[in-house]
Amino acid sequence: MTIPLLDTTGLSVTAPGGARVLTELELTVAPGECLAVVGSSGAGKSVLARTLLGLTQASPRWHVEATTLRVAGRDVRRATQRQWRGIRGATVGLVLQDALQSLDPLRTIGAEVGEALALRGVRGAERRAAVIAALQAAGLPDAEARLVQRPGELSGGMRQRALIAAALAAQPPLLIADEPTTALDSATAARVLDHLSGIRDAGTGVLLISHDLGAVARVANRVAVLEAGRIVECAPSAEFLARPSTPAGRALVAAIPRGAKPGPPPRPGRELITLTEVSRLFPAPAGGTTGLRSVSLTLRAGEALGVVGESGAGKTTLARVLAGAERPDSGALAQADPPPRARLIPQDPLATFDPRWRVERIIAASIRPDQTSSGAQRTPAELLRTVGLDPKLLRRRPVSLSGGQRQRVAIARALAARPDVLVCDEPVSALDMATQAGILALLRKLQEREHVALVFVSHDLAAVRAVADRTLIMRDGSVIEEGPTEQVFRSPQHEFTRELLAATGVSGSA
Repeated sequence: MTIPLLDTTGLSVTAPGGARVLTELELTVAPGECLAVVGSSGAGKSVLARTLLGLTQASPRWHVEATTLRVAGRDVRRATQRQWRGIRGATVGLVLQDALQSLDPLRTIGAEVGEALALRGVRGAERRAAVIAALQAAGLPDAEARLVQRPGELSGGMRQRALIAAALAAQPPLLIADEPTTALDSATAARVLDHLSGIRDAGTGVLLISHDLGAVARVANRVAVLEAGRIVECAPSAEFLARPSTPAGRALVAAIPRGAKPGPPPRPGRELITLTEVSRLFPAPAGGTTGLRSVSLTLRAGEALGVVGESGAGKTTLARVLAGAERPDSGALAQADPPPRARLIPQDPLATFDPRWRVERIIAASIRPDQTSSGAQRTPAELLRTVGLDPKLLRRRPVSLSGGQRQRVAIARALAARPDVLVCDEPVSALDMATQAGILALLRKLQEREHVALVFVSHDLAAVRAVADRTLIMRDGSVIEEGPTEQVFRSPQHEFTRELLAATGVSGSA
């Protein structure tokens, strides 16, 4: 009989203050198997991942109990933190969804990725070679040049791939991956998922926590649905995706973006922002420069512009230039008179929140009165409801929220300013499918009813197709293809675009 790499029954977790986060969970992961845990934001998925690594238990304010909790055959119900440190890395690898917060900003990528190897006594050239191999396996370009860089010098997608490399470097028998492809472009995500499939087939057990049901379908053998801290459904992945048996499962499957943006595109209004041969360049780790190169475009009121490309293609730099957060090095940026109000929904919202502030203050600081009617202003509670959050969260601080909840707070903060231009840098990357569908519908409504111009930067091609009227494809800082979204998706003209669409299976008919 094969001994499970993970075996837990009766697992319950209580948060500080007495709120039950997880209740009576039963999970097993066998060698060579991938179990996916899916569910809405705030269902307890990340708490589950941290608990299975002993990270929740590190705080005396959290209470963890279980009838059975075994990792690689070892009973860890009463493991000390010193014992957990010996388990992490060597026995269990962990990929967290929040790369910027998970990597030490003062350590080099080489030190971060090689830490588990160092603890096992791997030294010198052998460790360096293993670290480079892990970075390459995770899809990070110029792997050797990245060894001396620090996390702040990498894009969000590159940081995520460094985290994946750190988890895989010591080749642990069990891998817990919490949203491992959240910050990755479609082509890189496909490569990482193929790599996860490969290590699964070689005998590694994988617990995949994800809102991306496309990733689940590609890697997972079984799917467990977590709802309000309980497992409400567990089935083989093909069976779950075809016939979910619970309301929570059906809601997730039904929300998968499947086709083109509904309805005809709105008639664009006046020109708001025009870029002419704009460049914004930064030093590249291997020499030369990276960033934005001679990009020209016009953004009009009431249109939705999709921006797609690999990590490092210049998407975030373009977003920051359009939002006024970066100044071009060369070229011309022209704005309408009066200048449009532009707000940025960042890829990593936690880094933009004051950790001392509660959600209510974060949103209230951006609220702008409605100048077009009564002058009344929306309240933080109303703005939270707009993005599908309970106003009870107003008293919470950002660090206590799930990744999906933080993303929606960032959207509410941007909406508080009543923007003319809403620049969305991966706005739904951390959201479950049902919440993602609601946010995409909200963005479409803002565009159509309030004539807000949207810039929608995303690696999720299905989400871009669902919201954008016009799409740019970027590579190496330049726009290589541009056109109406359906034209780009149905009849791509550039080989790179065809490869990008093929890597994720998004093309052809809506």
